[in-house]
Amino acid sequence: MMEQLKTEILETENAFAHMAREKGLAKAFTHFADENAVINRDNQLYKGIDAIRNYFEEKDFRNVQLIWKPDFVEVTPGGELAYTYGCYEMTALDGNGVSHETAGIFHTVWKRQADGNWKYVWD
Repeated sequence: MMEQLKTEILETENAFAHMAREKGLAKAFTHFADENAVINRDNQLYKGIDAIRNYFEEKDFRNVQLIWKPDFVEVTPGGELAYTYGCYEMTALDGNGVSHETAGIFHTVWKRQADGNWKYVWD
């Protein structure tokens, strides 16, 4: 059972990363967010789907490529929460066409929804 849940989380992470590449960050980060999700960006919390959407739409994330892959996944004994962490790489083009690259560690907390799908509650 736990291995199946870990597989579900990894599949969800892969779908999340794929959507971010194909449809953009705003679409992916709102699609995979729990209604009460929180993201921490630039030492500021954005709470709820609307705030998350606004964050990504207000920033110019059209020329950004974000790639990540979890290195670790754990699921709570009851199977209602899980977390992942791993490395990410982000490349962005500024208004002058200059590429800026950053890399780091991500940490995501996932919550199993009533329909069985996973949505993140913290990123």
